[in-house]
Amino acid sequence: MTIARYSLIAAAILTLGACGKQEAPKDVASQAAAETAQPAASSSGDTVKIAHSAPLTGNNAHFGKDNENGTRMAIDEVNAEGGADIGGKKVKFELVSEDDQADPKTATTVAQRFVDMKVAGIIGHMNSGTSIPASKIYADAGIPQISPSATAVAYTAQGFKSTFRVMSNDAQQGKVLGDFAVKKLAAKKVAIIDDRTAYGQGLADEFEKAAKAAGAEVVKREFTTNQETDFNAILTSIKGAKPDLVFYGGMDAQAAPLKKQAKKLGIVAKIMGGDGTQTPEFIKLAGADSEGMVSSSPGQSKESMPGGAEFLTKFKTKFGVDVNLYAPYNYDATKVMIEAMKKAGSVDPAKYLPELHKIEYKGVTGVISFDEKGDIKNGPITVYQVKGGKWEVIEVVAGEAK
Repeated sequence: MTIARYSLIAAAILTLGACGKQEAPKDVASQAAAETAQPAASSSGDTVKIAHSAPLTGNNAHFGKDNENGTRMAIDEVNAEGGADIGGKKVKFELVSEDDQADPKTATTVAQRFVDMKVAGIIGHMNSGTSIPASKIYADAGIPQISPSATAVAYTAQGFKSTFRVMSNDAQQGKVLGDFAVKKLAAKKVAIIDDRTAYGQGLADEFEKAAKAAGAEVVKREFTTNQETDFNAILTSIKGAKPDLVFYGGMDAQAAPLKKQAKKLGIVAKIMGGDGTQTPEFIKLAGADSEGMVSSSPGQSKESMPGGAEFLTKFKTKFGVDVNLYAPYNYDATKVMIEAMKKAGSVDPAKYLPELHKIEYKGVTGVISFDEKGDIKNGPITVYQVKGGKWEVIEVVAGEAK
């Protein structure tokens, strides 16, 4: 906190002494912390801010906008019903959304801004690499954070009581992918590439552990960045090792050119990725070369989710576009947060946070409840393959929280 902020708070206390007991100067810091912990509301006291952050620019913007729309849809529905009944009065919500550019440093700046504006809770961030550093700031402020899509194990392994996710983690997803590669795709030799992000590298590490445990040999381990689009040098090196399968840990904007370049180089190995590649955008970018790509995604397919069909229709009607990937999880994360407020009878983070640890909520994506770390319990993983220009479900595996 800056000296300027202390001065502003002290001035506010002196000016508004009639609103409550005036604190001595030595208690200004305590007063500031108490104010930060309280959610921002309108002058009538019945509108509360819920924050959302994701990349809204750059090559992950299609994910970020999808996430934002999922949160917006949940808030709009609650408000259209007259608000949520919390503590005996109707409360409406305001969405505050900011672009973290998929950049950890920007994410911490955004996180501090949310804390300073006293939001009641955070839905996000989208990427693991942004969710992890931001989570420390939210935890210090005591504000609940529910990520719809950060899958890195490290996100919930920090021990913060304010950190949750509604999607299976990379330990679960990596194990399913590694087992599937060896046992179902008969891969004996695998090559691995990752984009060095918390998500991409973390998922690749989990895949490697699982593939080795299942009996595969890792013949190459390479890395790139989440901005690169030329993989010819890496793929040429991998081609010489003659793998049966190449695994890529990263997002669709890189996976698509990688798949195209692999085919052009005559690599016959199967190509596999995680949820960052299992998108309509991947097929759009890779075109005909997307055929045969194998990817996983935490949760069930959008169409087979308990509330999936209805959600997809409502989403398309409201926004004029199809769901990309994570919007249903954003929607559920937002509804879960509001449900915890209702159970606590309060929008105060300190009062509704304990309810999140006890919650059991039937959402669009399934039943949501959290373990002691904040991971979703028993989250399934679905494996897909591109066939005829569309993602088709190959297998659904029930997971256990790690």
